[in-house]
Amino acid sequence: MGVVGEHTISIVVPVYRGEHTLAALIEELRPLTETFSSPAGHPMRVAEILLVHDCGPDHSDAVMRRLAAALPFIRPIWLSRNFGQHAATIAGMSSTGSEWIVTMDEDGQFNPQDLGRMLDVALENHAPLVYGIPTNSPPHGFLRNLGTRATKIIATRVLTDGSLVRFSSFRLMLGEIGRGVTAYVGPGVFLDVALSWAFGRVAYCPVFFRPGSDHPSGYSYRKLVSHFWRLVISSGPRPLRIVSFVGVLAALFGVAVAVFVLVEKLMGNIKVPGWTSLVVVALPLGGMTLLAIGVVAEYVGAAVRMAMGKPLYLMTSDPSTSPLHRDSAGASDPSVIE
Repeated sequence: MGVVGEHTISIVVPVYRGEHTLAALIEELRPLTETFSSPAGHPMRVAEILLVHDCGPDHSDAVMRRLAAALPFIRPIWLSRNFGQHAATIAGMSSTGSEWIVTMDEDGQFNPQDLGRMLDVALENHAPLVYGIPTNSPPHGFLRNLGTRATKIIATRVLTDGSLVRFSSFRLMLGEIGRGVTAYVGPGVFLDVALSWAFGRVAYCPVFFRPGSDHPSGYSYRKLVSHFWRLVISSGPRPLRIVSFVGVLAALFGVAVAVFVLVEKLMGNIKVPGWTSLVVVALPLGGMTLLAIGVVAEYVGAAVRMAMGKPLYLMTSDPSTSPLHRDSAGASDPSVIE
């Protein structure tokens, strides 16, 4: 029996190599299926845990079946083949039914006890999306951590329009909007980019990567590069607009250099036969070619936005009835991104 006013949570865990870590994670989450209070006193309860089997190479499926048979709050979701972490997460999100959705990894690197603090951050800042941002480096080795850091810098400062600032796989979001995202997002889209399309207010909660949680990663360097490329493609028309801008600059530069070379030729400063004509023809045409590519890129960008399923709008219920406004005593915080 639930408590009046309690916040219900669905936890989505994409499972790829969880044979040796999944049971321990569920054991930690099990006490949270009974009503408890967040540090700020908000009643909350984990109503369901959705384990999404992404067809990994181990025996995670057997572990999932055993857990589902023993625990009524476990809901296994079975995919037909390996689709990747983000696709598995989206599949799980679409099947949730609680007020809030939490996504987390299978390896236990995040502490389930941080859920209460993340909910407090959401309610205090009226933020429908909260990321758990690690305060320490993940235990994946120097090169991988460096690549992850570089990827996030490129994604947040170059590729996107500023709506995606920081992100991680540990997320708490309003279920209504999260399920709405899954209804339109297309294949191959980077999940956090899709979330940035629908969530207008984001907050961050500092969390700690727990030591000893490292296990063989399901991501090879080839898959990580593919993951990064999906992020580039999902970021929308920004990279294409960079191409367009470079095309304009190249066209202007080509014309300027051609005029300069032509003037030098008329003044007798260029003695090599045919060189001036080659430059006058090649540079403006090259610049115009890049400019044309930039124009085509804009058309491609429009097609990409439509193919990805970026919504024109997303309807929700009255915000005043949202779980965010159950406690109206929230205060703003500088960590919130409008």
